[in-house]
Amino acid sequence: MDIEKIKLDIKEMIIQECEKDEFTPSDIEDDVELFSSQSGLDLDSLDALAISMGLQKRYGVRLGDSKEFRRTVTTINKLAQFIIDEQDG
Repeated sequence: MDIEKIKLDIKEMIIQECEKDEFTPSDIEDDVELFSSQSGLDLDSLDALAISMGLQKRYGVRLGDSKEFRRTVTTINKLAQFIIDEQDG
């Protein structure tokens, strides 16, 4: 699976699931912490739930608890690698 395509798909999913229509995928940097002020996305705990549900729907990956979520959903790069690892697993 192409990691660049996955990254683009994740960005589009975040924009859609978190209702951040003012952003485009190119606005989201691959290596910036998504839940930090640097990302500019202003994501909160409801957005975290929406992202988690979106990942489950699109990729069939499940993030168990909030600690696992915080370890995995840090940057687009780490999230894409997690998806590849889970699907190869």
